[in-house]
Amino acid sequence: MAARRITLLLAEAGESFLMAMGALAAHKLRSALTLLGVLVGVFSIIVVMTAMRVMQSDVEAAISDLGSLTFMIDRFPGVYIGGPEGFQKYLRRKEITLAQGVRLQQKATLPRSVGLETSFWGGQIATRYKKSAPNVSLLGETPGSFPAHAWMLAEGRLLLDNDVDNARDVCVLGNGLAKTLFPYSSPVGERLKINGINYSVVGLLEAKGNSLGGDQDNFAIIPITTGLNRFGRWHRSLDILVQARDQASYDDTVEQVRGLLRVVRKVRPGAEDDFEILTNDSMISSFRSFTLAVRVGVSLVSSVALLAAGIGIMNIMLVSVTERTREIGIRRAVGAKKRNIMTQFIMEAIVICEVGGVIGVALGILGGNATAYFLKLPAVIPVDWIIIGLVICSFVGVVFGTYPAYKAANLDPIDSLRYE
Repeated sequence: MAARRITLLLAEAGESFLMAMGALAAHKLRSALTLLGVLVGVFSIIVVMTAMRVMQSDVEAAISDLGSLTFMIDRFPGVYIGGPEGFQKYLRRKEITLAQGVRLQQKATLPRSVGLETSFWGGQIATRYKKSAPNVSLLGETPGSFPAHAWMLAEGRLLLDNDVDNARDVCVLGNGLAKTLFPYSSPVGERLKINGINYSVVGLLEAKGNSLGGDQDNFAIIPITTGLNRFGRWHRSLDILVQARDQASYDDTVEQVRGLLRVVRKVRPGAEDDFEILTNDSMISSFRSFTLAVRVGVSLVSSVALLAAGIGIMNIMLVSVTERTREIGIRRAVGAKKRNIMTQFIMEAIVICEVGGVIGVALGILGGNATAYFLKLPAVIPVDWIIIGLVICSFVGVVFGTYPAYKAANLDPIDSLRYE
């Protein structure tokens, strides 16, 4: 008995679906204009979610540029969400200076290495062979920065303490920059000009590849003291990179460095830190919090579009009920029940929403993966958001199609048959 009832319900649903498709085909322009609102709402959700999914893994990999067991100390947070008023407290913080970094290096006993770094300049580097593009990053580092960044030596040597202590005019090149400047030979031992000053190339790093369409190896590294002497120390805050010895001592290392830096920077007992400790996990968590805010904002905007689309669908369905009053009367006269009429009209509303939803999903995936194409990243299909989008479409169809369906089902059969 139960199986027979299920079969009957499925047959009714199938018949209602075919009738709904027939109604869509009979009024093509009206149906197209009706489902346009649903299409726009679903498209806006899917295109943003697809684009963010495309970038997420690549951005998180770039954020995870710090090596294993490494954390960074900075004046500012890794990702800030809020107005300019809240950011003022970070601007009021004292800069992290070279002297503070050196004192921390001398006092810290738990870290495996402590490195100091800053970015000095972005521009063009010239050799006797050719010039680079005007987008090369010039970084100032100490020897402890290399293990913290997981920079591996391909040829030559890395910076030494003597290079930093004596502010020597030496540099280490990223792999991409080296191939640009010295396409036919090894760069080690060659000379190049940075901002008009000659530097000797002492080392070459292994390649790291691209991230978000950009070259991660397009940089040059000089001793941090050399850069500070050339480009100035005022209004320049350094970053401190700390690598723990092992996972077991990681938390203790963080706490020791925090305590020492509070002493070095003369932070009063009980006052909050005037610096940020950034780990791979904390920066990825901050990035996800930021993207969550974007997703919520897009969802709210899309919900307004879907609400407007739902109201439009209800309006069209009410018009359809009026137009098909005689048809409803005939169906009731030959034995159709109220539930059959309700099923037919609710199914029609769902079909309108789902057709718009499917088109919106298809266009959203194409639009979102255009980001992958331009940034040369792998394309993705956000299956979870596709399912969510289509479920929302069905929900909109049920909610806004119920009242017209109820009105149609409760028409008086005799009056309906006499309706002209």
